Amino acid sequence: MSGPLSLEPGGVEADTLALRLTAPRPRRAPDDATPAKRLPGRGPEEEAVSTLAAGLADSIAPAVHPYEVAALLEAEGLSTSVIKERYGHPNLFSLATALYERVPRTFPEPPPATDLWRPDTLRCLLRGVLFALPALAYLLTAPLWPLVRHAPVLIVAGIASWAWGQALGHRAHLRLVSGRREASGTLLSGSLLGAAVATSLAVLPADSAVAVGAAAAQSLYLAAASVLLVLARERLLLAALSPLIAGAVALPWWEPGPELRAGLTLLALLATLLAAALVLRAGRSGPAASDAARPRLLASLPYGLFGLAAAVLVMLEGRRQPYTVIALTLSMGPAEWLLYRYRGWSVAALRASATPVGFMLRSAAVLGLCLSAYLLLLLPAALLTGSDPATPLLLAVVLWTALLLQAFGVAWPPAVLCLAAAAAAAVTLPDLPPGPAVLPAACAVTAVCLTACAIHRLGRPSPHA
Repeated sequence: MSGPLSLEPGGVEADTLALRLTAPRPRRAPDDATPAKRLPGRGPEEEAVSTLAAGLADSIAPAVHPYEVAALLEAEGLSTSVIKERYGHPNLFSLATALYERVPRTFPEPPPATDLWRPDTLRCLLRGVLFALPALAYLLTAPLWPLVRHAPVLIVAGIASWAWGQALGHRAHLRLVSGRREASGTLLSGSLLGAAVATSLAVLPADSAVAVGAAAAQSLYLAAASVLLVLARERLLLAALSPLIAGAVALPWWEPGPELRAGLTLLALLATLLAAALVLRAGRSGPAASDAARPRLLASLPYGLFGLAAAVLVMLEGRRQPYTVIALTLSMGPAEWLLYRYRGWSVAALRASATPVGFMLRSAAVLGLCLSAYLLLLLPAALLTGSDPATPLLLAVVLWTALLLQAFGVAWPPAVLCLAAAAAAAVTLPDLPPGPAVLPAACAVTAVCLTACAIHRLGRPSPHA
């Protein structure tokens, strides 16, 4: 799941500028004609500082940190010698702090009338359903082949496809900035290569041609579905899966027979491949960008590593409590909706904040609200589908906060933390299921670390400007 990526300038200057650009300007009373606070004078130097504050009040008033005032003074050409002799301050930053304290704060612009991050609720919910619908293929074809026996083959191929799809989705979104044609070319070559890699890895644990064929079909579907989801063609993917949906819905009342079971599954696969091919063909026929810069491959590496770690963690949870994986998969739609809501609510918090510390507190409250809403949504499923409701909830926190950080371009911390959690939990793979405390403990530690990282990195104004 990928969202629009935002650049994240660093430093205090970027944070104060973000607050200045987004905070609302309160109305002044008619008699508020003197913006500077005149402090009791202690000599000509203090009077000079107050006079300077009055003269620069309109420029100093929007500042939210003395550093921004220091930059203004530098632009005014004040030298160190002038600052010492005329204003009696040892350096530029001392004078900037004095001016910042004298001028009352006001803000430049009213908030926009519309929420730029308002999510498409129907689209988000549909995406969650589309993530879970491919499982109907296993339900339809279960009587036709030993699914449990060949499960390791499908798991290996699925983990590889998940990791590859995360990296490819990120790279395709970067290419979309250059144009539809560039993104289509990336998706075409990347999806074919990804399906080949996943199938090749699945050959290692396979003991029959049937298992390899099933892994190849699964990898091709995941590659084609990723293309449609990245290019926002969710309704087309839903239409392609309609044979699968129809067959699964009819199962409680009608036995379709082996031929129809296999035929409906194959028809859904072919329809998905055809839909992806048509969409890519339409994109490739568009105009090419004249100065399209090709992003570095390493930029997408942490997204792929996170996909690998997330797939392993979900697989391990599936060994312990299989039905919770279905709940987690369906919840990805509401999770995406909450990612958009976090962005919108954070911008609103930014407009209501007067200082960086104030915004950090509001940002932490927004993060807590979104996580609480997500966990409340999952709580009934966690209570009904397993004897250990805490682990799926902790895993949900890990996945959501990692995706949140990625949406803001913070890619390496969630990748490293999730890989560490997956490695710690995977050590117990020879035991089925994993040790009772390993996976929950790994998810708990990772959830705490990711939440702290989100508060630290996203509690600054600059990522939200």
